[in-house]
Amino acid sequence: MIGAGNMGFALLRTWTTLNGHRFAVIELNAPLRDRAAATGAEAFASLGDLPDGFCADVVVIATKPQAVAQAAAASRPALKDGGLVVCVAAGITIDAIRAQVGDGPAIIRCMPNMPAAIGEGMIVCCASANARPLDQECARTLLSAAGRVAFVDEETLMDAVTAISGSGPAYVFHLMEAFSAAGVCVGLPPKLAMMLAKQTIFGAAKLALAPEVDPAVLRDQVTSPNGTTAAALSVLMDPQDGLAPLLRRAVAAAERRSRDLGAPPPAG
Repeated sequence: MIGAGNMGFALLRTWTTLNGHRFAVIELNAPLRDRAAATGAEAFASLGDLPDGFCADVVVIATKPQAVAQAAAASRPALKDGGLVVCVAAGITIDAIRAQVGDGPAIIRCMPNMPAAIGEGMIVCCASANARPLDQECARTLLSAAGRVAFVDEETLMDAVTAISGSGPAYVFHLMEAFSAAGVCVGLPPKLAMMLAKQTIFGAAKLALAPEVDPAVLRDQVTSPNGTTAAALSVLMDPQDGLAPLLRRAVAAAERRSRDLGAPPPAG
């Protein structure tokens, strides 16, 4: 693994509990390197410090996006022929990684989100054309330490993924803020309003998490005809000014921005 910041460390501390694997970490920052070493992984300040003959089956790049190109290029000599590169940095395309590591390695591009730091993330992946089912299964095994893992076949969908699960936690946090503020407006003390907002969102999400559960069915179960919930939903479900059209606009804006950030810079 190259990079042992929050995302890298969240993965690493789970990986080191697996049997039959060895993990090496490259981390320039000494405190972060020491933290990684405390998990039982071998930790080094640079790729040049790896033992002679070191050959990895998988290189996981968990740096900031702006450092991915350098990390990918530098890692190539440490990766075995036919090895796998997994990149968990946002917005970095398979072609951008390929330009640094060459045509040999399989590449899996991933979009994790913030809750991965507590093992409750949503990680969506896209594999290069030369990735084998074994490569995808390896990535799934490693990344499932941080939450649920899904694959998409078309890399262009990663911008939409970014707009939903990548940026999505911020939407939920803002919902908590707005929900709490609305409670204050109707007379609740601020601390109580925030507690109600957080726990209500958590509990509702946990109810809806099972794959077979339809949130629309749960919504109907909460809603009595002409009751308080129905009164609120008449506002939230307004076809012009309600929550659904607002979220469509927000997600579309995030998806456009993701595409812009991933586009190559103009020539000249």
